Amino acid sequence: MTTSLYIEQITPQLTWRLRRDELYPGEYMFNMEMEEDNHAMHFGGFMDNKLIAVVSLFQNGTDFQFRKFAVQANQQGKGIGRELLQYITDFAKAEGGTRIWCNARDTAIQFYIKAGFTSTGEVFARKGVNFEILEKAI
Repeated sequence: MTTSLYIEQITPQLTWRLRRDELYPGEYMFNMEMEEDNHAMHFGGFMDNKLIAVVSLFQNGTDFQFRKFAVQANQQGKGIGRELLQYITDFAKAEGGTRIWCNARDTAIQFYIKAGFTSTGEVFARKGVNFEILEKAI
């Protein structure tokens, strides 16, 4: 557990640069803005007042889906993603959520499995990236 990580709700615009840099390198910044951002809650992880992790959380009844989860490359492997994931899971549960899920990139599946998520067996590819839907009862 990182002791200097501070997590708070942020505006969608604050997610775009980190979202682009870590998930869609080479894309234009304006491509990071999505209409559905207006229907989500966005969270940022800060260390030394610098935004180093972002995630967007969408609610549909008691289901919560998180998307565009990114941690700055040089901060990965330090528990920051795990802490942010726990934060949004606790948030979803406090909001009456019973399930949290994501479209996990194949490179991140083990990260989510370690965090207690289970495979649904539903796999797909989008823009050359392989995904699997993972879920967790909360």
